[in-house]
Amino acid sequence: MNSVSATELPTSDPSELAPHPALLGGLLVESGLVSADDVKRGLEFQREFGGRLGAVLVRMGAISEDNLLPVLARQLDMPLAEIEDFPMDGKRVQAAIEHSGLSAEWWLDAQACIWEIDEGRYGCTARDPLDPALGEALDRAFADDEVTLYLARNQEVDRLLELVQRSLRKRGSDDDISRLRELAEEAPVIELVNNILSQAADQDASDIHVEPEEHQFFVRLRIDGVLHTRYTLPRERFAAVASRIKLISGMDIAERRLPQDGRVGMRVSGEELDIRVSAVPGVHGESLVLRLLPKEAQQLRLTHLGFADDHYRLFRQWATSPHGIILVTGPTGSGKSTTLYATLDEINERDRKIITVEDPVEYQLKGVSQIQTHAEIGYTFARALRAILRQDPDIIMIGEIRDLETAEIAVQAALTGHLVFSTLHTNDSVSAFTRLVDMGVEPFLVATSVRAVQAQRLVRRVCSACAEPLDKPHPQLREQALAAAQRAGLATDENWVQARGCPACRGTGFRGRVGLYELVDVSERLQDGITSGHTAQALWRIAAEEGARTLREDGLIKAMQGLTTVEEVIRVSGGHAGD
Repeated sequence: MNSVSATELPTSDPSELAPHPALLGGLLVESGLVSADDVKRGLEFQREFGGRLGAVLVRMGAISEDNLLPVLARQLDMPLAEIEDFPMDGKRVQAAIEHSGLSAEWWLDAQACIWEIDEGRYGCTARDPLDPALGEALDRAFADDEVTLYLARNQEVDRLLELVQRSLRKRGSDDDISRLRELAEEAPVIELVNNILSQAADQDASDIHVEPEEHQFFVRLRIDGVLHTRYTLPRERFAAVASRIKLISGMDIAERRLPQDGRVGMRVSGEELDIRVSAVPGVHGESLVLRLLPKEAQQLRLTHLGFADDHYRLFRQWATSPHGIILVTGPTGSGKSTTLYATLDEINERDRKIITVEDPVEYQLKGVSQIQTHAEIGYTFARALRAILRQDPDIIMIGEIRDLETAEIAVQAALTGHLVFSTLHTNDSVSAFTRLVDMGVEPFLVATSVRAVQAQRLVRRVCSACAEPLDKPHPQLREQALAAAQRAGLATDENWVQARGCPACRGTGFRGRVGLYELVDVSERLQDGITSGHTAQALWRIAAEEGARTLREDGLIKAMQGLTTVEEVIRVSGGHAGD
């Protein structure tokens, strides 16, 4: 067993970071996984507090464990274990511990676990597999056996140590708050939570769901709008993980009966993120959801959102209107805020005063005055809007119209010469008019103040590396796509595809998302219909006659262009293939 750690760089001159096959820092820099500055900071931390460089970089948020371990395995020429390599229960662990002649307490102190693979063959992993004491113990205890030493992810090491722990005693009650705080500050828990965050950032996840059940808990990532299970961990680990998340986000770790909200800004996988956390009590414990928001939005351009040419021209025309309300509607997670941010960024030429009122401020835009509401102290949307109308704004963005008071101020602003952008939670575009009327806004005020409404959804973009041609989609859907494209004056070239799955898209068949849009321009006919109290169905008939197309039709055009699949369009827009 090698007793010298190959994971530590020389500390005499950390400025010399030329890649070298024997030095982890050099390999990571050479691979483009971390910067030289990250390694320097890691070395400074290592000199002051100790520890392996790789673990230090993970704790700093410079790299995820998933990206670190393959490089470390290559450097050490040590196999990297996958989940199928480990025992799922304690029987093989108990048998190996008994065979070793060492106590379970010794293995816990060493932060190591041994298990039986088959007769005469054993597997072993540890928090520090290069620990000389571990190597000597393995040489003595398994002199006549074959032992394979594995590198493993920290969550797997934690799970194996739990199997060892269970052979000794049951864990104490989670009600001991001081114990929970201690658990939350333990290095393995910190590393596990940081690694979950890093993996989520590496995979462009928008949300992390931590969900407890009776005997285990799950960590799921929402990637491209779909949840994927990434970890299944022992229930005994949940209290520490939940406490860690609540601690860093400013929540009360002692309160587990009431919902709580928190937030934290941190550097994850080399990127600055603003993380919003929600905790809601459940039968088996608190369900935690973390929303990941980059502090500086990337590629916030309307041209990157998936607008068809005719939709882009129309929306751009709305965005440059002198006054009126532009509404973007859709359910939570449909990209409404991203559309509004992209719009403001594109029209911001520093010749007009732009002010936003948001809860929360998701992205920071240069040249825009952004205001965060605080309802707990009475600083609501309505109160903030009254204040900013005295700030001589030209353009106002309201994060969401939630009540009559906010709606009335938005209408007043639009009628007095301001351009107002906002969002509403409605299923389609024309329902925005009836929603405002239901709030209590007079129909004639809705008709005269609202300039346009856009409904939207997000579908997964098919992976260009593995997409396969689709011979013929359902005839009715094909006819709908061709007819909609012809009405809009768009190209009718057909490039139908289906998803397959490859390593580039992690086997899903999709990478990224593209928007589906339903744009309705408020014409004189629509104004008359709104004022006359027409239903949403009647208003849509007017809009369709004037050239508006549905979300389904816009999605089928994008499927015909090869941007997504027919199944994705059906999944998001609803209905069946033959509808």
